[in-house]
Amino acid sequence: MSVGMIALTVLALLILFGVTHRVLDRMRMTDRQALLVVAAIFVGGLIPDIPLGPVTLNVGGALVPLAVCVYLLVRAETGKERTRALLAALVTGAAVYLLGRFMPNEPERIGIDPNYVYGLAAGAVAYLAGRSRRAAFIAGVLGVMLADIAIAVVNWSTGVNQALHLGTAGALDAIVISGLLAVLLAEFVGELLERVQTGRADGRGENGAAGDGRREQ
Repeated sequence: MSVGMIALTVLALLILFGVTHRVLDRMRMTDRQALLVVAAIFVGGLIPDIPLGPVTLNVGGALVPLAVCVYLLVRAETGKERTRALLAALVTGAAVYLLGRFMPNEPERIGIDPNYVYGLAAGAVAYLAGRSRRAAFIAGVLGVMLADIAIAVVNWSTGVNQALHLGTAGALDAIVISGLLAVLLAEFVGELLERVQTGRADGRGENGAAGDGRREQ
């Protein structure tokens, strides 16, 4: 079982135990919806790819994640958030494309599957560019797809007749890793910042109360 599938299995267990409830709530998704998405990606990844001319699509690795991104864009609270998510996707795609151009494709030369590196890099860049949980997820998933599309377009323009595989095989791992990592970073850093701000607010409150006490004395 690949890293992406393992991550989906762990995510499903976390959802079942209610660990991810708050994160999903902020992403405007219910536990049931999230479980259906995880199941659709898992099962869809096992379905034969769909050939569309020079493009090959995987249901679990491309169509389902893309549908989730569309859903999150529709549920976004403001047009500004939608714009930020799409711009973040472009930034993420550019980062992954450049990484793919300069990094060896052979796992033997880097000691790890390149798709895992792309997923980790995309997740980190997607969080930095997207910031919010929804925008980070959208940027991570779309960023990987856009990078694959850009590489294919460049190859076609140079006469290389190579099919574009979206969400197939290792690309599914990269998409899953990027989306999950982006959301995890947004949740962790967001929670950390909230605690810092709450601590500062409590400190001001305590100082204020002490000041009031002195005035009363």
